[in-house]
Amino acid sequence: MLSHEKVWAAIDALAARHSLSASGLARRAGLDSTAFNRSKRSSADGRPRWPSTESLAKIMEATGASLADLLALVEDGAALPARLRASVPLIGFAQAGAGGFFDDGGFPVGQGWEEIGLPAAGSGENAYALQVQGDSMLPLYRDGDILIVEPGARVRKGDRIVAKTVTGEVMAKVLANRTAQHVELVSLNPDHPDRLIPAAEIVWLARIVWASQ
Repeated sequence: MLSHEKVWAAIDALAARHSLSASGLARRAGLDSTAFNRSKRSSADGRPRWPSTESLAKIMEATGASLADLLALVEDGAALPARLRASVPLIGFAQAGAGGFFDDGGFPVGQGWEEIGLPAAGSGENAYALQVQGDSMLPLYRDGDILIVEPGARVRKGDRIVAKTVTGEVMAKVLANRTAQHVELVSLNPDHPDRLIPAAEIVWLARIVWASQ
């Protein structure tokens, strides 16, 4: 029997079968990258929103799946693991450093983000994904790698974290020490210096809970 949850789970499963996020599947099908975002699966008043038949036809054409294939995924939807159904916002480091994208606690604000499937390790409901840009985090993280961060999670010495400063700088480091006066951060890339930043200049710290290495 068709259900709203099973139909959307089938789309997620079809994307996963082709090593795509839901956003990646939408782009391959010639749709807006946010077409299958979780925020688009219900209306503003909370009522379930179903994918259009045109959208379904386009993703079948883009993946070579038949209607029977899609229906089989719908029927198996109840058995799909949660990791194929969950997704989180995907944000670039450049966006993370710009104003207006996060609240004071380091949580993304607004809607319309591209989304990516959430791995089992990133279980927090407030987790989101940051895409590494450039080589400042080598050799641990490469350009294009995905980091799942969880704002609000307890951060301890030795944790790999993402920090944002009042100047808009966003960096992935290792937390060496944290006091009321300073935050000491160790660089992942030996070519980049460690940082000792006044605590008042740190907007937020978020622990890295998973990386796509």
